[in-house]
Amino acid sequence: MSRKPTKGYFVRGQFVALGSALDQELKRELKGSAEMSKTDLKKYSDRLQQLGESLLTLRADLMQRLDLSEKLLDAVAEAKRITNFEGRRRQMQYIGKLMRGVDEDTLTAVEAALDEQSKGSAKGTLSLHQAEQWRDRLIADDEALTAWMQLDPQSDVQHLRALIRQARKDAQATQAQERPGEAVRHGKAYREIFQIVKTTLNQDGDNTPDPPDDEDQP
Repeated sequence: MSRKPTKGYFVRGQFVALGSALDQELKRELKGSAEMSKTDLKKYSDRLQQLGESLLTLRADLMQRLDLSEKLLDAVAEAKRITNFEGRRRQMQYIGKLMRGVDEDTLTAVEAALDEQSKGSAKGTLSLHQAEQWRDRLIADDEALTAWMQLDPQSDVQHLRALIRQARKDAQATQAQERPGEAVRHGKAYREIFQIVKTTLNQDGDNTPDPPDDEDQP
């Protein structure tokens, strides 16, 4: 007669039989109760595992704010050094296990730190995009320089105008030499304009306006 399959569930690839010592241990550790459903248990365990994995990407300054044990910090540092797939997988399982000992307030702080980092990355991407728009606009349109000087009256207008002229010359020379399929190469003036614009936009922060559109021109 065939053996009846054991009922249970998987937590990150590990089978946990219902009623087993591991099942009871997980329920006690995660919720302090043996009345937790296997679905809730898996969701909570997955949350801990994901947070543990996310710690590998968290900036050092944000990591320092968190009240994490030395054992967990060492485990995260070790996971960053491991390149072998199987070794890394086992290390991440270990980190997930250590995360079960982290209290709820600290878990919430980890999630807040990850959210702060994510918003900072989005803001940085937007800032770069605005800088690229201003750079391209300055090179393409003389009127854009007037708008830029209103934004940053302290700019060295003569230096900036010289860079714009040089960037236009470089662009014409590149167009004459480029071949189909080749990546576009930009000169030093093009890159320097971007750096000037990016520095100013970062100083202005959230009050930075977008570059003028064509329909805004007189």
